[in-house]
Amino acid sequence: QVQLVESGGGLVQAGGSLRLSCAASGHTFGAYAMGWFRQAPGKEREFVAAISRSGSSTNYADSVKGRFTISRDNAKNTVYLQMNSLKVEDTAVYYCAANRWGTATDVANNYNYWGQGTQVTVSS
Repeated sequence: QVQLVESGGGLVQAGGSLRLSCAASGHTFGAYAMGWFRQAPGKEREFVAAISRSGSSTNYADSVKGRFTISRDNAKNTVYLQMNSLKVEDTAVYYCAANRWGTATDVANNYNYWGQGTQVTVSS
C-alpha cells in the first residue's frame, strides 16, 4: 500500500508560480512511477505530468509543456510539480498518483494509488 498526501496548492494570480508536493508513505517509493493529474469543475480528470521510477524519464501534457516541471526525491519519498506562468485555465484540483509499472504513463487507469488532491486556483 502507498498513501499519498498532496500539499502546496493555493490561490495565485495569473503569471505566478506554485510548487506542489506529494509525500508518499512506505519504503518502496522508488519502485513506483509518479504522475500528476488535475480535474477542473465540470470537466474530466486530465493528465498533467509523469516521471519514471528513477526520474530519468518525464512526460507532460501539451498544455503544460515549458511551464510545469515534475521532479522527485526518492530519499524523501516526495514528488514535486513546479508550476510557472500559471494561467486561469490551470485552475483545478491536482492529484498525485503512483503506478507500479514504473513508466511515466499518461493513462490514469495505469495508476494504482491516488492522493486526496490539492486545490489550485489561478485568478486573472
